[in-house]
Amino acid sequence: MGQDHLVGANGPLRRLVEAKRLTSMILWGPAGTGKTTLARILAASAGYEEESLSAVNGGVKDVRDAIARARERLGERAQRTVLFIDEVHRFNKAQQDLLLPATETGEIVLIGATTENPYFEVNAALMSRCTLWRVRALSESDLALLVARGAELRGADVSDDALAALTSSADGDARSALTTLDTAIVLARGLGEGPVTVEIEQVTQARDGRLYHQSADTHYDQVSALIKSIRGSDPDAALYWLVTLLESGESARFLARRLVILASEDVGLANPTALLVAEACARAVEFVGLPEARLNLAHATLTLALSAKSNSATRALGEATAAVQRGGLVEVPDHLRDAHYAGAAREGFGRDYLYPHDFAGGWVDQTYLPAGLVGSHFYDPSPYGLERALVEQWRDRTRREDPDATGPPVE
Repeated sequence: MGQDHLVGANGPLRRLVEAKRLTSMILWGPAGTGKTTLARILAASAGYEEESLSAVNGGVKDVRDAIARARERLGERAQRTVLFIDEVHRFNKAQQDLLLPATETGEIVLIGATTENPYFEVNAALMSRCTLWRVRALSESDLALLVARGAELRGADVSDDALAALTSSADGDARSALTTLDTAIVLARGLGEGPVTVEIEQVTQARDGRLYHQSADTHYDQVSALIKSIRGSDPDAALYWLVTLLESGESARFLARRLVILASEDVGLANPTALLVAEACARAVEFVGLPEARLNLAHATLTLALSAKSNSATRALGEATAAVQRGGLVEVPDHLRDAHYAGAAREGFGRDYLYPHDFAGGWVDQTYLPAGLVGSHFYDPSPYGLERALVEQWRDRTRREDPDATGPPVE
C-alpha cells in the first residue's frame, strides 16, 4: 500500500520483478510503511530464495552462514538468494564490509531496510553497490483501506469516527494503526464472540485513554490554530493548541514535522537558529518518545512563538522557482563552470573566475547569475529580528553603498 512510485504499473521495482532480475538495494523510510513486506514480495515474485537477518541480533557468523547457504544454492541449483537485513544501519563496519564481496559477485542480492538516512549510517562502499529507494509514509486513505481489511479479517466493523481516529493518529504507520485496531476490537468484543463494531471509545482506550478529535475537520482546524498561533507570536495560544492536539492523541512525529516546516516558512532568517531547535525537537521525539517528548515539543513551540518572524525565505524560494520555470534550461557562465577535468582549460571554463578569498573581506564583484537574469532579485529581506543584522553585515562586507543597485533595501 502507498508505494505506487515503486511498485505501480510502471514502477521501477515492478519492472525489476517482471524481468526476474533484482539488484541489491536499500529501502529507506519511516517505521510501519511495509519495507519488510515489500522485500519479501520482491523476492518471492522474482523467484528468489529469501534469507532474513535482523541487525539487532544478527552477528558476523550469521552473515557468513547466510552467504555460504546462498553460495551453495547458486552452485547446486542455480537458485539466487535475497538476503534481507532489517535495520541494516545497526550493522557495524565489520559486518557491512562482510557483505561487500558477496554483493559484488552477485552471490547474494542484498535488500537492506532502514529508518535512518543511509548516507550517514551505511558504509559508503556498500551504498555504492546498492540502489536506494525511498519508502513513503502511508496516506490516511491507504491506512483506511488497511484498517478496513484488518477489521474484516477479525470479523468487525469500524465506525466512521473510529476510522478517522485510527488513521489520523497512526502518522502514516500501518503497524501502529493495525495494532491499535486489534486492541480496540478486543475491547469492543469483551468476552463475547461474533460480529462487533469498533467505536471511538474503544480506540480512545486503546490509545492510552487520550481523547480524539470529533471529526477530521476539527483535527485540521486544531493544527491550523497551532500554526497560526505560532505565526502570530502568541506563546500561550500556541502551547494551548499543542497540548490540545497531544491530548487528542495526535502523533508527536507529525507535530514535530510541522514545527520543522514552520521554522523555515514563518520564522526563517529572523531567527536562523529556530530551525536548529525544531530539528533537534524532531530528533528528540524519535529518541525519547511520549510522554517525555511533550517537553521537547513545548520547548520548540515556545521558541518559535517567541521568535521574530520572517517569510523572506518562503517568498524568495517562490520567486526563484518561478524564474527557473520560466527560463527553462540555461547555460552556466563559462567562468563558473567546473574546471577540474581534462579539456576544461581548452574550452576556457573557469578561466576568468575570481576566487573571493584572494580579495580583501573575502568578496569580489563578479556575476553569478546566467545571462538574461543578471540584475534579477529574488530575495527581499525583512527588517525583523536577526535578519536585519545579517543583511546589514552582508552589505558592509560586500561594500555595496547603493542598495537600489544591488538589491532591495531593508526598510
